[in-house]
Amino acid sequence: MFQMCGVFAEFELTMIVARVNAGLKRARAAGMVLGRPKIAASTEASIRKALAKGDRGILKIASEFGVGSGTVQRIKAEMATAAA
Repeated sequence: MFQMCGVFAEFELTMIVARVNAGLKRARAAGMVLGRPKIAASTEASIRKALAKGDRGILKIASEFGVGSGTVQRIKAEMATAAA
């Protein structure tokens, strides 16, 4: 009995995944842009300047430019990788 329930649950999960992937494919075909929106290039340049200056922390820079701290950390990591 439990084995049959497991089989049906696995089948249903497979169907859900197939429907989600079909919806994503249809959205891309319709020209929709998926994912989080990119920040403006000017904002990223300003964040890079603030990080290079080094007088403020990540949280202060993030709140000043209205972005998340993860965005500032990502830009900082990109700067470190580019410098190495």
